[in-house]
Amino acid sequence: MAPDDGTVAKRSPFVADVAAMRERARKSMLDGAVTDTYGLDEKAAVKVLNEALATELVCVLRYKRHAFMARGPNSEPIANEFMEHAKEEAAHADLIAARIVQLGGEPDFSPDSLSGRSHSEYKEGKDMRSMIEEDLVAERIAIDSYREMVRWFGEHDSTTRRMLEEILATEEEHADELADLLQKS
Repeated sequence: MAPDDGTVAKRSPFVADVAAMRERARKSMLDGAVTDTYGLDEKAAVKVLNEALATELVCVLRYKRHAFMARGPNSEPIANEFMEHAKEEAAHADLIAARIVQLGGEPDFSPDSLSGRSHSEYKEGKDMRSMIEEDLVAERIAIDSYREMVRWFGEHDSTTRRMLEEILATEEEHADELADLLQKS
């Protein structure tokens, strides 16, 4: 906290017990990226990330269906937008799966439990407008989910938090694009 007199507070010097870090690193080197200073329960972190993975995969499937089912006048640019979103959601899934592995877990791609673990639903929509609406609802759910995950990981796992913040930014862009499409339809 800065002093009230307008001067800049001096920071204490950076001090790290490098010898202890070296010893810990050698002792548990097979743990990969997860060190003794990891601030969360790895199993709980992997569970949260597997829910995010399921959410992304359900979104990929819904967007792909919508891209192929888009019909009517001016449907081509909307179908292209759906397909672009599907690709971006698939890239998110890849990032999340890779992080799960870094944390010593296993990414759960099982189709049998996918919809049960997903935060968003797989709603097909019957026409162009309802497809856009369902995708927008799913993006809004994803936004709230990622915001909560960012808070949960917080300073305990800054690497995962930053990854989720980047995904969140893309989900917000998707929601804006879909809201614009909805206003035009």
